[in-house]
Amino acid sequence: MNAQELILPGIHHVTAIASDPQRNLDFYTQVLGLRLVKLTVNFDDPGTYHFYLADETGTPGTVLTFFPWPNARQGRVGSGQIAVMAFAIPHGSREYWKERLAENGVTVSAFPQRFGDSGLAFQDPDGLQLELVESDSPQEYAGWTGGPVEPAYALRGFHSVTLWLQDADPSRRMLEQNLGFRYIDQDGDRLRFEAPGAFARVIDLVALPDMQAGKMGAGVFHHVAWRAHDDNHQLAWRDALLSAGVQVTPVRDRQYFHSIYFYEPGGVLFEIATDPPGFTLDESPEQLGSALRLPSWYEPQREQIELALPRIRLPTGAAAPR
Repeated sequence: MNAQELILPGIHHVTAIASDPQRNLDFYTQVLGLRLVKLTVNFDDPGTYHFYLADETGTPGTVLTFFPWPNARQGRVGSGQIAVMAFAIPHGSREYWKERLAENGVTVSAFPQRFGDSGLAFQDPDGLQLELVESDSPQEYAGWTGGPVEPAYALRGFHSVTLWLQDADPSRRMLEQNLGFRYIDQDGDRLRFEAPGAFARVIDLVALPDMQAGKMGAGVFHHVAWRAHDDNHQLAWRDALLSAGVQVTPVRDRQYFHSIYFYEPGGVLFEIATDPPGFTLDESPEQLGSALRLPSWYEPQREQIELALPRIRLPTGAAAPR
């Protein structure tokens, strides 16, 4: 099986960097209405939290994750990065979100219509660039049903990610020739591609040849992960990418999925992550995000890890100010 015969159904998760853990958690749960579906640690740096925020059960395509490093230096958005991530919202909900964000002290603006999309642009407390795009995204992805946002207006997972690149052509070739994406259209300097799936499948490339390179830090996206159905599907992708000359990591166990990583030609880190085993591996659906979960190899160090982590208040479903 080669990459031309494989399918990446869409986005699995997106990961970003934050600074203050409590501020980050409060914004995404109490303002945007995402559910904390897993509270764990960065497996490569267990003195740091790893937050997973998503719909009710952590459906692939709804999962936004954060590494919150207290007092992290501010990042710089530039070329070679995911510059913007867009959530899908139901049609007719833009005014609700405009009011909700404004009443929670968030500066929000409408972005110019592109590819027929309309929506809102804003930043999170660390400056991460976010958008809300009215979409026909499947209604079953209804957000956190016990959270502060009314189900009729809840985020419907991801709409798209936007990459800023010095040169879009090499990235375009990888998307089309190696990863199976389909070119959709061009709007100004923005090229749109779609994965073959039905949900969370859009990636936009924007060529900015004079843009300075981005720098990792708070308020910057770290990587985007694409979905694999299972371990065999992921291994087939790994073999196909290696055959195409792409440098790919070995499979890494992330407890709730397995991962491989590689860089696309513009310098953005891509991951392919398996759908299973999922976030109910060690918690029931009702318990998701209720306690610190560690992989087995860190359990002997639990006491030291808990002492090193900042104290945080876990979110509840209590309604936040609209």
